[in-house]
Amino acid sequence: MALMIALSLIMATSQGPADNPPTLAAPAGGPETRYCLRVDPLPGSHIETVQCKTREEWAELEIDVDQEWAQNGVKVIT
Repeated sequence: MALMIALSLIMATSQGPADNPPTLAAPAGGPETRYCLRVDPLPGSHIETVQCKTREEWAELEIDVDQEWAQNGVKVIT
């Protein structure tokens, strides 16, 4: 019984892949390449929202595509 409790505690405190998301940058592209990212849904909605913008357009919104890509990147349109 004590062994089961100890193993449960170890499993609960160990870091898994979800605790350390990959730090992959967005794929390279030209100035017209559009990067599609998941964004917060509209107020009152639970539907996932995806927006596609160029790096420059994302930068105007103070969003670093390379930093957001690993968790919120969906696709690249060239």
